Parts: sequence; structure tokens; C-alpha cells
Amino acid sequence: MGKWLLIAALLALLALALGIAYYEWTQVAVDLPPWAWTVMVMGVTVTVLVGVGLMSLIFYSSRMGYDEPPHQLPTDKEHRE
Repeated sequence: MGKWLLIAALLALLALALGIAYYEWTQVAVDLPPWAWTVMVMGVTVTVLVGVGLMSLIFYSSRMGYDEPPHQLPTDKEHRE
């Protein structure tokens, strides 16, 4: 029962945030020239590409074992024993 209450509360908060965002978005009347929209789209695109690239590097690093803790190599003395 508690899990469903938590999900319902989180969905209610999401609906509230989306409602406030929609209200604020419709209250502002800004007329941007086409070049400003182009620059904004380019900025969002570059930001998303950087985020995807960094996340892919994290997954690659994890899959190739680069994130494993370091291991000490055995010394010659340990080999003789």
C-alpha cells in the first residue's frame, strides 16, 4: 500500500510541476527571430551529443574493465614461495 501511495504522490508532484511549467510558458510572449531559434536548436543538439558521448564513454569504460580496483602485481619473492 505504501508503494502505491509513494507513486501517486510522485505522479501528483509531476502533474503539478508540468501544470506550473505550462502556465508560465503561456504567460510569456516572446517573439524570437529565426536565427535565435536556430542557435537554440544547435545548442540543445550539442548539449545532447556531449551527454550521450560522455555516457557512452562511461559504459565503455565499465565494460572494458577500466573501472576495476587496482591489483598489486606479485613480486619475485612471492613467485619463489
